[in-house]
Amino acid sequence: MMNTSPLIPRAEAILKANDRGGYTIPTARLYPYQWNWDAGFTALGWARIDEARAWHELERLFQGQWYDGMLPHIVFHQSSPDYFPGPEVWGTATKAALPTSGISQPPVNASVTRWLLAAASDTVLAEHQAATLYPKLYAQHRWWHDARDPHHNGLVCTYHPWETGRDNSAEWDAPFAAVPATQTPFQRRDTTLVDSAERPRQHEYQRYIYLVELFRSLDYEPMALYRDSPFKVYDIGINAILARADRDLLSLAERFGSTTEQSSIQAWLEQSKTAFSKLWNAELSCYNGFDVRADTLLALPTSAGFLPLFAGLPDEMQARSMAAELERWRQHVHYLVPSLAPGHPQFEPQRYWRGPVWSIINYMLALGL
Repeated sequence: MMNTSPLIPRAEAILKANDRGGYTIPTARLYPYQWNWDAGFTALGWARIDEARAWHELERLFQGQWYDGMLPHIVFHQSSPDYFPGPEVWGTATKAALPTSGISQPPVNASVTRWLLAAASDTVLAEHQAATLYPKLYAQHRWWHDARDPHHNGLVCTYHPWETGRDNSAEWDAPFAAVPATQTPFQRRDTTLVDSAERPRQHEYQRYIYLVELFRSLDYEPMALYRDSPFKVYDIGINAILARADRDLLSLAERFGSTTEQSSIQAWLEQSKTAFSKLWNAELSCYNGFDVRADTLLALPTSAGFLPLFAGLPDEMQARSMAAELERWRQHVHYLVPSLAPGHPQFEPQRYWRGPVWSIINYMLALGL
């Protein structure tokens, strides 16, 4: 077993170096703002050092929550010349109290809140903070289930690869073919800061920006996005994380919410459990996303395909099959879990979400296995 003790002081030093006065940036210059699901996992790190600071991370994130409940994937607490697209491109000034992006990210924060509450040493502080966050978390989940599942079939849609947190996953290649490239000239910042071989390609960025421009032209109106977005998928990652977070939200609702809210959450859980059966791929021994416009399974073996374990969704036979598949992957790599199956024709060991291992995915998979 790996000795992780030397890593802890280094991790603490990184947190402190990236602290920007109550919120944490993922890394200097490349990601100079507060990101949604990053903030959740960062709060867990802060809890080892300073419980109050951990709660403050979530407080600062929810300062950017939209009036309709959506929690954006970026909160622009301050300006930076190092990141594109910034708040002027998103055009969301009327949506929230702070400038933000116009899409969300995997909703980990109800789970994080429950974990922080359960592990707290300062129980008075934790009880107060969790009670304060609960209505915001409920509004966030209600937004997902209403705005992104308008027909209430149990699976939520996403309209932008950035929203999945897995920007350039090979899963998106097929549905992305339906997305035009923007005609607006723009200057990327990321490839001036890191090796371009580790980043999404230019043709992908042209389509990322097209979608941002489209969403802005539709004023981010939920039914307009559902109708008009050329990229519309059931992302297995978002849906699995939401299913687990709904379960954790229910636990919070039993302490801080109403019986009506508890009933709504129960209904969401029942709908998602039924709907997930259409995403199981027995041939690949994992779950897959679904291209809603093409009405087809996105049959690629990605690390996200194992996240339903985190949500407790597979039956025993499926779970054993998934564990055996991960063991097969292990025979070909030094470290699990790569973001795409090793040996797959589209596997690229350095390129962002097309091969590299991501600790946040591993963390959730470890909890699910």
